[in-house]
Amino acid sequence: MLASHTSEDGSDAMYAEERQEALVAEARRSGRVSVAAAAEVYQVTPETIRRDLAALDSRGLLRRVHGGAVPTESLRLVELGVAERSGSRAAEKARIARAALPHLPSGPGSTIILDAGTTTAGLATVLPADPELTIITGSMPIAMAASQRCPGPVQLVGGRVRGLTQTTVGGQTVAELGALRADVAFIGTNGLTTSHGASTPDAEEAAVKRAIVSAARRIVLLTDSTKFGVEYLRSFASLADIDVLVTDGDISPGDRQRCISAGIEVVIA
Repeated sequence: MLASHTSEDGSDAMYAEERQEALVAEARRSGRVSVAAAAEVYQVTPETIRRDLAALDSRGLLRRVHGGAVPTESLRLVELGVAERSGSRAAEKARIARAALPHLPSGPGSTIILDAGTTTAGLATVLPADPELTIITGSMPIAMAASQRCPGPVQLVGGRVRGLTQTTVGGQTVAELGALRADVAFIGTNGLTTSHGASTPDAEEAAVKRAIVSAARRIVLLTDSTKFGVEYLRSFASLADIDVLVTDGDISPGDRQRCISAGIEVVIA
């Protein structure tokens, strides 16, 4: 509980406690609480709200994020491996992969980057046999699937292999991606919110994804609807970075409208 800054009888401290309870309730109801909005509602300074959120964070009731806080259960730090994720929502991921096909570039010299992930791996298994298409990826499973299916060049980005996701990470990977310019990048994400963007738990994975976003002229995000409203520690792209979102029909009307309002083309698989 915050100490009183304006009285000696504890009345302001009690108000701070009530305000903090309301902040937790709002975060759990809406998925996030904003410093600016809360300061206006409770007629206190933004710094007071920041102290409230810091106190709630220290008690494990909320987790601070840029500009506010989210419920503890929404900010995830644990990442599942490829084996655990591959069977989850497999039908939805297969539909998403097929719905992404119209966004492939065409013509001589066409180049795509395929991010690591089980949804993007699904796209690798349905790619057309286009000899003009160059495929770049750091994912070993995706490189193998694409090379068996596609007659065009498949380039594996170098770096240290991260066993959990079976993809290359580290400075070499980021540097190689930084020297590229592809037509389209198909990326996956662990979480997606309006405020935190697309996010993932691991710092090295986030750095690689960020480099992929910077390396492509057009960004197509492939994700199933369970990722909406979820925030992981490391943001690697804002909604403004995403050109197209391909997801399943379980996306909520509110999430869909927020993406459209951000200028994203939303494709329902």
